[in-house]
Parts: sequence; structure tokens; C-alpha cells
Amino acid sequence: MSPARLTDPIDLGSLRLKNRLYRAPVLEGAGGAEDPAAVYARHFVPNAAAGVGLIIQGNTIVCPEGRTSPGMSAIGERERMLALAPLTRAVHDAGGKIITQLGHGGLFALEAWHTKFAPVRTSPPYAPSPLPLWLRALHRSQTHVLTTREVQQLIARFGLVAAWAREAGYDGVQLAASNAKLLHQFLSPIFNRRTDRYGGDLAGRMTFIREIREAIAREAGADFPVLLKYTAVELTPIGRGISLGDGVEIARMAEAAGFAALTPVVADALPNTSIARGEFPRASFDNPGLRKRLLEATGSRMRAILVHVGMFLAARKYPFSPIWNRDVFRAVKAAVSLPVFAVGGIRTPAEAAEILARGEADMIGIGRPFYAEPDLARRFLAAGAPSTAGTACESCNRCIVPQMLGMPGVCYNPGSIRAARRRSPLRVLSDAA
Repeated sequence: MSPARLTDPIDLGSLRLKNRLYRAPVLEGAGGAEDPAAVYARHFVPNAAAGVGLIIQGNTIVCPEGRTSPGMSAIGERERMLALAPLTRAVHDAGGKIITQLGHGGLFALEAWHTKFAPVRTSPPYAPSPLPLWLRALHRSQTHVLTTREVQQLIARFGLVAAWAREAGYDGVQLAASNAKLLHQFLSPIFNRRTDRYGGDLAGRMTFIREIREAIAREAGADFPVLLKYTAVELTPIGRGISLGDGVEIARMAEAAGFAALTPVVADALPNTSIARGEFPRASFDNPGLRKRLLEATGSRMRAILVHVGMFLAARKYPFSPIWNRDVFRAVKAAVSLPVFAVGGIRTPAEAAEILARGEADMIGIGRPFYAEPDLARRFLAAGAPSTAGTACESCNRCIVPQMLGMPGVCYNPGSIRAARRRSPLRVLSDAA
């Protein structure tokens, strides 16, 4: 069999994609907009017109209390999801496919850290188990440990929201089980020390995700593709997290459960820039407007300083390195027959071609570089020898702090914006746009 190429089609269950390049889920900041569909379309339609095979919309929360930033979309009722139907039609009309990521923030939900939102919550943030002592000292608010019945209600909620997503025209959904969100917390031995069937060994900790998959099949149809992005290696300052061996076993269980594709990643047990490696965004903390917003959000200078220091230390610990998830997706690809998605630090067409040629993964994901280059797919899918020229994105992380505070998910680096405008005929999405 000849090596796969980026321009080759691929099937994800019942979903046929025209090529193997996808826009990875990032935060677009559309949640608070009057017309979220229009904001998302501004991001996604140019991507689809440029030829990207699949767009994965950033984390959509299945109930309002699960957001982890003000800009996240949250589904309180069916009408909220159906209002996104113009978006899915526009992407389809431009020749693309689109799925939405479904998740919940759990103990790191917005109300756990954002002062302005704390008074509107009717209960504390959800947690799988009581927090370990070291984490209680870092966590600002009380948490509510989900009962078995409440876990089952959340499972049903995922199924219902997935059915609404299909009704709105989405081509599938992806479960968000990474980046320290609730589904990741259930997988993690750091956070999940339950004694019911949703805890215990790795198979028990996987039960929540497996039963969500079953609920989606019941509510949205067995043929509706469900993908899984999950933490296959968990970095943690204290204790033992998810090992690569665990990550491979999770992949095998996910395959048996009927998932259509897998995206295994390395992520920290705590929310930080391990998922978006690169520079410390000093410019964000030097900006008076952002400093004021951060102070208002955290409620005290000490908490704002802790955010500053935390991001500085994370940038030192997790500097940018090309294809930083390679060992993880390569190990999972060797263990399952499902399509495996590569993501994390892929910045050139040559890197994408090499991953596919070696059989290390089946799909190539790029996220934040699309902020600066909406038509990035055109260059990556161009005929001829794959280019070694990188993206305009400098992995400066200047987009992270604004996104935390509910501002648009766009490029905030003037240098990247200028570079993108020199090479792209499309309007760049930036803070000035």
C-alpha cells in the first residue's frame, strides 16, 4: 500500500472527507455574540473555501455552568444549537465538513475563577471526587462532587445535545476529554477516586466516556460519527497521572466503544499552556486594558499575579517544539485500526507529509495558525513537493490571555498579521478586524 498523502480522502465512520487536513478546535470567542453563527462563519467559511477537509468547532459546553471562559458557547436549550444551522450550511456550501466539540469544564469551570460570574451560579463547580489536598490550596471555590445519578444525568445531556447538533447540520461531534476538562478529570487518577462504577481502575474511569458514546448513539443515531480527543499522557506536579500505556489502553477501549476517530494528546492535569506551547505572552500582561480585565476577572491582585507567574512557569516548562505529540499519536496509531488525528506544533506542509508517509497518523490538525492565515489549507494542499516554509503563527501565545477573558479568538501578534497579509489574499482575523 502506498503512503497516504494529505490530499487523499478518508472515511470517519459514515463521514467521507475529501482530504486529511483539519482545523483543530480552538476558542473562537463566539459564545457571547448576538449571532454566534455569523462569528463562527467568519472563521470557518474561508477555511472551507480554501479546501480544508474538516473543521472541528471549539469546545461547545453541554450546559451553561460548564464554561471555562466567557467566550465559550454553551447550550442551554435546543434553540441555542439550532441557531447555528446557518453556520453549518455556509460551511457545506463552501465545500467543507464541520463537527462540533462537546464538553464540560468540571472543577475548572468559569465560576471557579472568574469573579464576575461566581454570583450567578446556583451550585459549585462539578468534580468527580473530593480534591486532593494540594489542589484544594490552588482552587478558589468549593466544588460539588457529582453523585452517581448526576453523572447519569450528564451522560443523558451529552446525548441530547449531540442530537440537537445533528439537527443543526453538524456532520458529527467530538468529545473533549483533554485539557483538564471534566471528561479528562474522570479519566485521571489524580482527580477520579470514585468508588462507584465511574471510578476505580482505568476501565472504570473510562465508563463515563463510554456511556456518553452510547447515549449519543441512542439520541443522535448509531451512524452519527463521534470522535474523541483525550489526554493520553497526563503531566502532573504531584502523584501519578495518565501514562502512555494507559493512553494506548484508552484508545483500545474507545475503539471497542464505537468511536470514529481518536486525537490523543499530552496535557497537564492543571489548565496551562502545555496544550499551546510557545512563548510567555509578556505583551498581554504589559497591556493596561488586559491587566484591568484580568484583575476584574480574578478579583484580587494576588490571583492576577498567580496567573502571570503560572503562565511564565508553564512557558519555561513547555516551550514550543515541532510536533510535540508525536510519540503519543504514533503509539496509539500502532495499537488501533481507527483513524488517528495528529495535532500539536505541526507548522509546515513537509511535517504534515512526513507524518502521513510514515503511517504515524491519518489526519493532520492545525489550530491557532488559522487565526492569521484563513486560507492556510491552500498552501498545505498545493501540488508539488511539500514546502518547508512555516506558518505565519509564531506560537507567541498572545491569543491566550484575551481568550481567557472572553475576547475574540484571533491573532494578536502584529508581526504574524503582517506576515500573513503578505502571503494571503484573504482578510486576516486579528484583534483589529
